[in-house]
Amino acid sequence: MTLTRTILDIHILQTVPPSNLNRDDTGAPKSATYGGVRRSRVSSQAWKRATRKAFAGLLDASELGIRTKKVVEVLAERIVDLDQSMTRAAAQSLAAETITTATGSKVAVPGRKSKQDVEDPAAESTYLMFLSGRQYDALAAMTVEGGKGGDLKALKDYFKDRENKARAKQFVLTEHSVDIALFGRMVADSTDLNVDAAAQVAHALSVHAVEVESDYYTAVDDENTDAETGAGMIGTVDFNSSTLYRYAALDVNRLQENLGTGHDDARPVEPTRRAVTAFLEGFVTSLPTGKINAFGNQTLPAAVIVKMRSRRPVSYVAAFEEPVRAGEGGGFLRKSCEKLATFVPDLEKSFGLDDGPEAWVLRVGEETERLASLGKSVSLSELLASVGEAVVARLTSEDADAGRGAGTRAGGTDSGAGVASGSGA
Repeated sequence: MTLTRTILDIHILQTVPPSNLNRDDTGAPKSATYGGVRRSRVSSQAWKRATRKAFAGLLDASELGIRTKKVVEVLAERIVDLDQSMTRAAAQSLAAETITTATGSKVAVPGRKSKQDVEDPAAESTYLMFLSGRQYDALAAMTVEGGKGGDLKALKDYFKDRENKARAKQFVLTEHSVDIALFGRMVADSTDLNVDAAAQVAHALSVHAVEVESDYYTAVDDENTDAETGAGMIGTVDFNSSTLYRYAALDVNRLQENLGTGHDDARPVEPTRRAVTAFLEGFVTSLPTGKINAFGNQTLPAAVIVKMRSRRPVSYVAAFEEPVRAGEGGGFLRKSCEKLATFVPDLEKSFGLDDGPEAWVLRVGEETERLASLGKSVSLSELLASVGEAVVARLTSEDADAGRGAGTRAGGTDSGAGVASGSGA
């Protein structure tokens, strides 16, 4: 029996005009040295945040999570929604007890931010906690059940029952949101609640060397008279422009494990398909918003290459270890595409990866024409549909193979179980 995995590689070339997408501690665009030259860099965290923000327009709110220290406040709001007779203070006390029981995390009331605050703030966790909307709903219902009428003592007694305590913890272990399943979760006080991320996102790097430039700006006071010359404010902002190589890898099997199979027996892999296509569209079309009002750098990728592999992800960043030089008429995109068109077949042939993976190419303009040979040409909508269909087919086939393998092992004749193989990477 051949056991394979389903892994998506997403490669993107995107040109960005003068901009400051992701700042360092001095306010300058982030950078990194690669291939011996300084490159523009956008951190993986910045683009993951942009992708998560894009999910708001791609998925229902019930499929998403909330990452915050204000877990008690969020849970208390849901408790009050279920029992509107309960006071806010009582709901917060119950919520703090439930959060501590379910996650093992300590919560504490922070100091008042202002002397004018009438009420004490709700308790907060000491670090950002990532819980799904469905997990909050389940914990809220359990809290109302155990702490009827806002009775904190009753709730504490309720959680002394081992079964109830275990059930609270189980709620946090199941019904993960799409963003938790994709990007993972760390609970410092209860490592058994950690979720391994299904997605890896690389720092975006320019394919060429860059220099940071500075914009000297002024702002005029509207109430100045003709006699009052000069600016009301002056300053500088750093920026650069670049052609970026962006890369992400998605372990579809781990994503399915994190999400579970859902509640539709007729379509058990549907939650995974929706998550895959949401991540693909969100990552391709999103943009970090650093200084975006100042620069209006609203671009979309010039080229997207998606590969479906069977063993491990493979980045193409090595194609740009030697920095791309501008073409005769300027621009880096055409030569970047030429580099990829040469590098990818050579890499995949050398490592025996060229006879298996499915591949799609979304491209814009004649500068990207050399990439057409790397996969099936598609539009964005066609890419999402094709990848979704391929994921469903692969996962369904893997489940069937696993079922047949289990039956064979029961007969004692399967000698190859558990050995990953396949022509794709």
